Parts: sequence; C-alpha cells; structure tokens
Amino acid sequence: QVQLVESGGGSVQVGGSLRLSCAASGRIFSSYAVGWFRQVPGKERDFVAAINWSTGTTYYADFVKGRFTISRDNDKNTHLQMNSLKPEDTAIYSCALVLSTPCGGVLPPPPPNSTDDYDYWGQGTQVTVSS
Repeated sequence: QVQLVESGGGSVQVGGSLRLSCAASGRIFSSYAVGWFRQVPGKERDFVAAINWSTGTTYYADFVKGRFTISRDNDKNTHLQMNSLKPEDTAIYSCALVLSTPCGGVLPPPPPNSTDDYDYWGQGTQVTVSS
C-alpha cells in the first residue's frame, strides 16, 4: 500500500508564492513518476506538473511554465514551488504517483500528464489566491 500526503496549501495574495509538498510512504521500491494535478468544483482535474523520479525530467502544463517548479528529494518527497500566483490558480492540488511496476503493468509514455497514468493519489490541499 502507498500513501501520499500533501501539505503547504493555504491562502495567498496575487503575486505571492506557496510551496506544496507531497510525502510518500508505504511499499515504494521504485517510483516512476510523481505528478501534481489541480481541480476546481465542477471541473475535471487538470495536469499541472510531473517529474520522472529516476531521470529528474520535468513536465509542465503551459499555464504554469516559468512560474511553478517541481522537484524531488531523497526522502521520497516531491515539492511544487508556485510563484507569481494568480486567482485562476485557486484549486485543490493533489499529488499522484505511479511506480516503476505500475498496477496496469505498462508504464505511461512521457509526458505522464493524464490522471489515468497514476495509480495512487493524495487527498489534496487547498490553494486560494485572492486579488
């Protein structure tokens, strides 16, 4: 079993910054990728950013390029540094993980930007940007 717990959400004014973290625990022998997605009520979950765990290759949605940075550390944690935040960045942010031995048996082709690419999800953390 794999558990993901997000932290770092909160309220910030336009132009401000937040750093989200995703702590992974459980039976993780080798991760393939960790992604961040966001969702607002009534809409589908949108891809934000992802990182290939072994190579460090990063992927971003166009609307966050140059503002958000995804990174990982040696303790199975993933971080999403969010700068120059805008009101439209308001959403619930969730991290997701797919192992090197995925549940479906097939690794997702890069970029891992679909919700279907991931097997494990955190509960999410609220980010609110006010003007």
